[in-house]
Amino acid sequence: IPSNGSLWSPPRSYIYQKRWVKLDADYLRYFDSEKDTYSKRLIPVSSISHVASVGDQKFEVVTNNRNFVFRAENDADRNEWIRTLQQIAEERKSKAPERTLMSLATDSATELADKSGFLELRGFKHKLFVVVAGDKVFLYKNAEDYRLGIGITYIEMNVGNVKEVDRRGFDLTTPYRIFSFSADSEQEKEEWVEAMQQSIAEALSNSEVAERIWAVESNRFCADCGSPKPDWASINLCVVICKRCAGEHRGLGPGITKVRSLKMDRKVWTEELIKLFQQFGNMMANQFWAANVPPSEAISPTSGSQERRRFLIAKYREGKYRHYHPLFGNQEELDRALCAAVTTSDLAETQALLFCGASVSCDTGDPQCPTPLALAERSGQRLQMEFLLHNKTSGWFGGCRGAGQNSRRLLSAVLCCAEFSRRWCTLQDGVLSYYENDRNTVPNGEIRVQEIVCLVNNPPHAHGIESTFEVYTEADRLYLFGLESPDSAREWLKSIAKSFVHPCAEELLVLDFERLGRLHYKGGLTLERAQEGWFALVGSTLHVCSEDGRQQEPLQLRKLQELCEGEGKRIGERWALPPPAEPRPAGRTLYIQGERKLDFLGWVHAIQKAAGSSGDTLSEQQLTESDVPLLVDRCIDYITQCGMGQGIYRKSGQNSKTTSLLEVLQRDARRVRLKEGEHQVDDVANTLKRFFRDLGDGLFTRRWAPDWLWATALEDEEAKVGEYRQLLAALPPVNRATLKALINHLFRVQCFSGENQMNTHNLAIVFGPTLFQTDGKDYKAGRVVEDLISHYVEIFNVNDQEMKKQQDEITAIMKMREASSSGTQQAGDFICTVYLEEKKTETEQHVKVSTTMTAEELTFEILDRRKIVVKEKDYWSCFEVNEREEA
Repeated sequence: IPSNGSLWSPPRSYIYQKRWVKLDADYLRYFDSEKDTYSKRLIPVSSISHVASVGDQKFEVVTNNRNFVFRAENDADRNEWIRTLQQIAEERKSKAPERTLMSLATDSATELADKSGFLELRGFKHKLFVVVAGDKVFLYKNAEDYRLGIGITYIEMNVGNVKEVDRRGFDLTTPYRIFSFSADSEQEKEEWVEAMQQSIAEALSNSEVAERIWAVESNRFCADCGSPKPDWASINLCVVICKRCAGEHRGLGPGITKVRSLKMDRKVWTEELIKLFQQFGNMMANQFWAANVPPSEAISPTSGSQERRRFLIAKYREGKYRHYHPLFGNQEELDRALCAAVTTSDLAETQALLFCGASVSCDTGDPQCPTPLALAERSGQRLQMEFLLHNKTSGWFGGCRGAGQNSRRLLSAVLCCAEFSRRWCTLQDGVLSYYENDRNTVPNGEIRVQEIVCLVNNPPHAHGIESTFEVYTEADRLYLFGLESPDSAREWLKSIAKSFVHPCAEELLVLDFERLGRLHYKGGLTLERAQEGWFALVGSTLHVCSEDGRQQEPLQLRKLQELCEGEGKRIGERWALPPPAEPRPAGRTLYIQGERKLDFLGWVHAIQKAAGSSGDTLSEQQLTESDVPLLVDRCIDYITQCGMGQGIYRKSGQNSKTTSLLEVLQRDARRVRLKEGEHQVDDVANTLKRFFRDLGDGLFTRRWAPDWLWATALEDEEAKVGEYRQLLAALPPVNRATLKALINHLFRVQCFSGENQMNTHNLAIVFGPTLFQTDGKDYKAGRVVEDLISHYVEIFNVNDQEMKKQQDEITAIMKMREASSSGTQQAGDFICTVYLEEKKTETEQHVKVSTTMTAEELTFEILDRRKIVVKEKDYWSCFEVNEREEA
């Protein structure tokens, strides 16, 4: 929308004169020239009732009481002015307009005016009608114009000064013009001077705001150059800045920084905004924006305009010195973390997330609170709301783009809100250098390959262009590079990797890695000393190569039993993490330690993501050691312990609880513990059935499902079992292991058919359509399940030892059922004597141990009883001692 331009405005004789016209949200004003500060006429936007074309290049602005005709340079300009004026006028009408002095009738206007009346003004033949209202002085040709709301100009009194000249005269001086007024009498003059002095005091009354904000020590100095008593601020970045830096901030545009005066922009400084600046402050802001400023690039109070401009562009537009959030580059995780952060008082976390790419208007998934702003409001976090509101329209690092022309050309690590900066890059003699262009001989920056600790290959279009990758250095810095060609990006990535990876880990270079780097770790029998190792993440597999060149067995992260992450504490220049991140695959524990927080937290996040479920097929789920989805294992375990009674799998659980339970299990089944009393058996059973019904590609797979159904037609039982065994062998390993675990479970359930009424046939009716994902009309699906249960031992080749173990478990379950039905204590639910640290009478505690109690729960129960506070580095263990060596 154009806000100014040249138009021809006719006087009463309709001889057009060229004027410079400005349009803002409140007024349409025209001036003799664009250099003038004070207008010759102003028209309140709120008084405009109609705008229309009236011939070649001309248009008419119709107000409530007067019409104004303008002529543009051409028809295109005229149409643009008409469209813009109509749009602004409609917007003002659609909202409850603020009361502006120029748009009010006489009665209401005089209520707002502090003083009004006629004064002589040097340069005008006739007296003008002058009004002092708030922090402005308005000039009108006459009282009639005042009543109509059509003025000459207004004077902002925050830049004014009043001085008495003689008995009836006084001057209102501004930096742009001196207004010499003359009143009818000396008394009248004194009243006008007093009124204008009060107006100046009101305009400058926000020095109180400055004093309150300066009460925070870091706010007493400019956040950018360090000048004392800065009286300007960026209200969306929450930084207090000096006047010279404020001028350069404006050059960045309102999409980056919204500049306001602490003393003059009275309406902006609400109580919430003042409190936000008091709590936030320059210190917190610079911990993010200026975390990595090289001394050679910093500015001082004496720095020139060009230096300031360069620094502020690098700091705020490019984000060059930012402290990157660990989730940087992962939009989905950034948005999820923002939704969590705004419900807390952690403004620093919200700042880091928002300015590293989280969307202020992202979908929260909550219909009641669809935006982060709504979540903050519901949580009563008013300062979070204020911060989000001022950043609602900021353009931050959301869609970066660029183009690389060949394998020698890269886009640099410098980010901006709209695009990457194109740089010419070279990798030579162990140095990755980037230049302004291919003709420059002095690089803009260099990265020595021996300082690189990690490389990350981002998913396609992660930052708005085809391919990007990240380089982490020992200085805890992150550089982002990108190209349009995936092949070129891969070539650069491999070349850089070859330059910094130790020869002992060269075998990792042949992998199509997503993340590659060096970390310290402990594992196996060498827990006393951490050694350096090279790690490569490929899908859900973590490859490890030790410093002596031995490659360890790859870790299947989806089979992790546990992943523990400790909080970091800064010690010198190292990051000690007590405890370290501990991926625990079955039968093996690995302690991973990082010296730098930035890349280490990236590893933790990447491992957590790789260890989670990533899709809806079986192979994409979290798995047990035996390749069974953890979700299935959890559900079967719980139903076996608590749900072998009547109606199992025939009663439907609550739909909402089933949906909720399935979501949390699919998100991270490792963190879910199904407990009696907290979870209903029917809800768990329903969750298991829905998982198989919605399973991508199905349990029997689309490729082989028709063959399973066909096999039911075989009349010879031995041939049929043989066919089933062949089809079982053809299934993918995870499908095969899952089918065996499920049929083993159903085989146990039918062993209790006397209690639960679920014999083999009834189970087949329920699970046939579920496993084959049919509508239940095809009896063959149920027949397959019935055959699998009936011939479980033969089809799945269950040996005698395995069968005996299952029979023992079934017997134990039956004994528990009998004890429960007779009203006696349940097997496994017993009183146990527990000793704290040593076996003494004074240390013993008697605890009721249920069948579902874990060792962790037992340990905390004892510590709570003895009022022992668990400290950060304490490690408590629970041991079961069998003194008599009895079974």
